[in-house]
Amino acid sequence: MQATSKDLRFHTKAILDTAIRGEEVIITYHGKPCAKIIPITPAKRENKHNEFCGMWKDRTDMDDVSAYVRNLRRGRQF
Repeated sequence: MQATSKDLRFHTKAILDTAIRGEEVIITYHGKPCAKIIPITPAKRENKHNEFCGMWKDRTDMDDVSAYVRNLRRGRQF
């Protein structure tokens, strides 16, 4: 797809949506190509083990969250 610099200025979202769909967009200035907007591939997330993920999974006092919160708030009620 080609777009002018004026199109880029006034229709930026539409041009970015085109790139997100996977299409390259050539930007022209005074009829000459001057820039290219290309889609990037999303960075692959490494599945690193984080020691803080799941740190509450073995807690038995929080099986019923509502009761746990009520118990915490019991001393604050006026």
